[in-house]
Amino acid sequence: MVHDLCVNTHKVYPSPLGYNGFPKSVCTSVNNVACHGIPDDRPLADGDIVNVDVTVYKDGYHGDCSRMFLVGNVDPAGQRLSSICLEALTEAVAVCRHGQDFSKIGYIIEEVAASNNFQVVPCFTGHGIGSYFHGPPDIYHIGSHCWPGRMEAGMTFTIEPVLSEGGCEVVVLEDGWTAITEDGSRTAQWEHTILINSPDLPPEILTSRG
Repeated sequence: MVHDLCVNTHKVYPSPLGYNGFPKSVCTSVNNVACHGIPDDRPLADGDIVNVDVTVYKDGYHGDCSRMFLVGNVDPAGQRLSSICLEALTEAVAVCRHGQDFSKIGYIIEEVAASNNFQVVPCFTGHGIGSYFHGPPDIYHIGSHCWPGRMEAGMTFTIEPVLSEGGCEVVVLEDGWTAITEDGSRTAQWEHTILINSPDLPPEILTSRG
């Protein structure tokens, strides 16, 4: 469906397809799959939580976004995991502005996660994006003064925290892409591509549905 909508309906290219050998046009990460799940023929079940990660290439530029979907009767804990992850993303976007330290993003996300008894999965970062799919700057979702750099007007990058209701360690499966939590705990991820505007304007969410 995603491939057809990209190629035939909107005349854009699905950026993941063929990227470093990725075999599909979209990432679908279900339950304990933290990131980069490869769509397969597993039927979705009542209670599943699913991240769908879509990136398209149009007129020389990439746009990258993802969101959670709740399948059927998801338990309150799964609903809360998804909503708190979205809250972390929203609060992180809100602090972005020209002159802001990139490290502020990680501090905000980690604070939201910890105050709600969730952990940030630290090995997945946001990234610069534009005419290239992935590039500088790296956007870390945990707090540290070690992360260098400040935001400047005209920069575009993604913020895409992964929160876990258990541990934060992951294992990559033999397909080289699918990352699952080591302890089997569920995760949630939300993502936007944002643009840093001039100092007197808030950031623009380029992947907002409007």
